[in-house]
Amino acid sequence: MLCTGETRVSDTAVVTGIGELATGRPQPVENSSLEARRPRGALSVLRDAAFVVQDGHVAWVGPAARAPAADTLIDLGGRAVVPGFVDSHAHLVFAGERAAEFEARMTGSPYTAGGIRTTVAATRAADDQRLRANVRSLVAEMARQGTTTVECKTGYGLTVEDEVRAIRIAREECDVATFLGAHVVPTEFSGRGDEYVDLVRGPMLEACAPHADYVDVFCERGAFSEAQSRLILDAAVSRGLPVRLHANQLGRGPGVQLAVEYGAASADHCTYLTDDDVAALARSSTVATLLPGVEFSTRSPYPDARRLIDAGAVVALATDCNPGSCYTSSMPFCIALAVREMRMSPAEALLAATLGGASALGRTDVGHLTVGARADFAVLDAPSYLHLSYRPGVPLVAGTFKRGLLVAEGKAQVKLGE
Repeated sequence: MLCTGETRVSDTAVVTGIGELATGRPQPVENSSLEARRPRGALSVLRDAAFVVQDGHVAWVGPAARAPAADTLIDLGGRAVVPGFVDSHAHLVFAGERAAEFEARMTGSPYTAGGIRTTVAATRAADDQRLRANVRSLVAEMARQGTTTVECKTGYGLTVEDEVRAIRIAREECDVATFLGAHVVPTEFSGRGDEYVDLVRGPMLEACAPHADYVDVFCERGAFSEAQSRLILDAAVSRGLPVRLHANQLGRGPGVQLAVEYGAASADHCTYLTDDDVAALARSSTVATLLPGVEFSTRSPYPDARRLIDAGAVVALATDCNPGSCYTSSMPFCIALAVREMRMSPAEALLAATLGGASALGRTDVGHLTVGARADFAVLDAPSYLHLSYRPGVPLVAGTFKRGLLVAEGKAQVKLGE
């Protein structure tokens, strides 16, 4: 049996006994200007398959009967394998919880962005040790459900000092760190939103930029206007930092068009879209990241994934794990919601949760299991990836590997053979 966090797949190992291997297959778009960020993909499914891991990467993929010799053998006994999930939208640096707010929503109170300030107060009061422990716990929880790449945002500090410690923790504990000082206007700046925007795009960005991979803005009613968002996006771009946006979550607005205009890596939520919004996403390099756990947790309308996909937009799925509007860490749950509520096929949902998420993060090394990719994969205690949506809520992940390292085990543990 492999010990999590200790045993690495050796210099060369063959993973065999795979009943079904869903590799994903990147397919660059025809327009070369979009290739770096927006590889389209198809789901390639092999049965009775095997693959070779060498130095943490996939070195060979094919039928098990043709697998080359290797130093180590991992026989999965007929289980299915999928690429590790890429969760491209999460808010993990926080303290406290908001179960009472959830209860209120479930009994008739509508969701607004105002509850964020409750988490801000708890986060400011928490020390670094507590915040770091919470991030580690949630990342481990995600890993037990097959997630191998995690993006983490700030946004619950909203002072220079608190945002800096949040981005440092995100940088150290997660794969991608995003500065979201523009989450909401904090209480102490009530009625002085423009002053807060100046703080975000000035001293706060300057302090956080060395630790950030992206800058995000919540462009939404109750958060930041188009004009305010532009000021922050301009400041990010001037520093050479790529951007992403929370867009069109609570209603139709300028967020998606802004994301496309600024070449954002992703426009996230995309719940309320006009025909122009859909067309803009379809012809752009911006990925539409959908977060169905939010709609489940807020009783809001689900995004029209079918409309986006049919128009040619690249779609990603992510959890939006946060203590307020969506406190789930489960990508399999989001896959099941996408299939049931957003009219995505099981194959489309799996691609969106893997290759789509990688596209939203500008990554080409994760989200698929083709030669050269990082050896990030989830072993399912099931014969097919279809069971991710066919058996919603069931803990199907038997083991999660990252760079060939077993980082989490489920109820049916993965065994190592010689």
